[in-house]
Amino acid sequence: MVTQSATLRSKEEIIEKAKKPEIITGSEILLRSLVLEGVDCVFGYPGGAVLYIYDAMHGYSDFNHVLTRHEQGAIHAADGYARASGKVGVCIATSGPGATNLVTGIATAYMDSVPMVVITGNVATSFIGTDAFQEADITGITMPITKHSYLVRNVEDLPRIIHEAFHIANTGRKGPVLIDIPKDVSAKTAMFKPVTEVSIRGYNPTVNPKKSQVEKMIKAIAESSRPLILAGGGVVYSGGHEELYKFVTKTDIPVTTTLLGLGAFPSGNDLWLGMPGMHGTYTSNKALQNADLIINIGARFDDRVTMKLDGFAPFAKIVHIDIDPAEIGKNVPTEIPIVGDVKSVLEIANELAVRADGADEWRAQLQTWKIEQPLRYNDSEVELKPQWVVELLHETTNGDAIVTTDVGQHQMWAAQYYKFNKPRSWVTSGGLGTMGFGFPSAIGAQMANPDRTVVSINGDGGMQMCAQELAICAINNIPVKVAIINNQVLGMVRQWQEIIYDNRYSHIDLAGSPDFVKLADAYGVKGFRATNKEEARAAWEAALAHPGPAVVEFVVRKGENVYPMVIAGSTIDEMVMGDAE
Repeated sequence: MVTQSATLRSKEEIIEKAKKPEIITGSEILLRSLVLEGVDCVFGYPGGAVLYIYDAMHGYSDFNHVLTRHEQGAIHAADGYARASGKVGVCIATSGPGATNLVTGIATAYMDSVPMVVITGNVATSFIGTDAFQEADITGITMPITKHSYLVRNVEDLPRIIHEAFHIANTGRKGPVLIDIPKDVSAKTAMFKPVTEVSIRGYNPTVNPKKSQVEKMIKAIAESSRPLILAGGGVVYSGGHEELYKFVTKTDIPVTTTLLGLGAFPSGNDLWLGMPGMHGTYTSNKALQNADLIINIGARFDDRVTMKLDGFAPFAKIVHIDIDPAEIGKNVPTEIPIVGDVKSVLEIANELAVRADGADEWRAQLQTWKIEQPLRYNDSEVELKPQWVVELLHETTNGDAIVTTDVGQHQMWAAQYYKFNKPRSWVTSGGLGTMGFGFPSAIGAQMANPDRTVVSINGDGGMQMCAQELAICAINNIPVKVAIINNQVLGMVRQWQEIIYDNRYSHIDLAGSPDFVKLADAYGVKGFRATNKEEARAAWEAALAHPGPAVVEFVVRKGENVYPMVIAGSTIDEMVMGDAE
């Protein structure tokens, strides 16, 4: 057995070896720089423009690369790695189609503020602009969806650029940074000297807030009788979950967490109201519409939370805490803006915070709503209900798994019925809503957390967009447990067509999808199928007990809808409660 001290010594030796100044190629500079940035896993797919880079990997045992089966699988895996670990996710692809296959994944990370460094190859510098074979202006294509991008023209600049890219990606409002490396630059040689300092003119994110603004928030709490905290993904990204818990404990203010904020505050706490928005809980939505003070902590006030802006939070004074000043006041007028890192802001707030004594009636009202209008569905002993399946997953993992999802009905059921108590346990595409994200992101999450159970909840539609990545789970024995909620239809589209488009169903039938058990078996992955509760429990427990990757297909009721639902154009408290209403 390798001891911890031996492991630490080996890491130190790897770093010391990587630091050694010597004349090496641009490709070797890239790999060494990644090692010095603490990168322990890179996802990628080779091609002509990055062959020098992949040649440098040959025999470089200190560099861990996972070969995916599609560039989209690589970038979603890197994204899942970043979300589940808090570290920067890294992926590599070749020029032209390899680079453009990353675009959806880059946009996914950009919308959700995920720190990533995306490395692409390009044609040699002498061919740029000539429409050479597999040439694409990837820096131009991705300019609106990257935090920053570099086209490397001089090999001597590589160490600085790589160090800057990691700094930019993982500071301020986090996001993806692209480094485009022409083939000749990766082949040229230069003296490698590690870069440890960063100085970027014009880039200096505000981390520490103005204390006077925090004091205004504390005063507003004291004057409020119906305060509410809206906690978003910024709490998770800043590592501010403990400070949020202290703040809530001191102030006794109820909390609702956005889709990306799930896990930022323990779901078992009496002050947690659930998730707000289009498919949010009754209590969360009513709380937003009746609060006289909303403290937004690291959330965007996006349209799926606010719904009809004209009628959103009509009685509330708004406090908005965000590291990105561009978000404050963008969608909702803000009386008390606080620019800064969420964790830093809450540390100051906790020094000043006192209990919101004037809100006792409000807290009682919210508890009454929670009791009277809980999440509910009509269960069945004849057919599987997807909500029951998610409850089964929660029960059998004790709520301690890292859960990734694709996009659609299953995503909302997972958000509603899997109860999260820890941050970085929930990985989902929120802003862009990217189908095909769920399964490869689970691979990245598992690579980042080898000792935790990782569950990937997917629909039968999204699973087919990146199912080929089952190969790398089998080859590398990555023990992701895949739950496919198979309703034989594009469920969320069907729900909208039923409710909004008067049952005019158009091109949603997924009949002819593969036998997912046979598909898993074809890749060398254990597969199970369940059509009722008894089969479901047995199959899922067998999958959890299996030491490697496993796929369980849960065949569920086709016509099940996600409720509550706020129809577009309605205010957030105009909820359709559904069949159980």
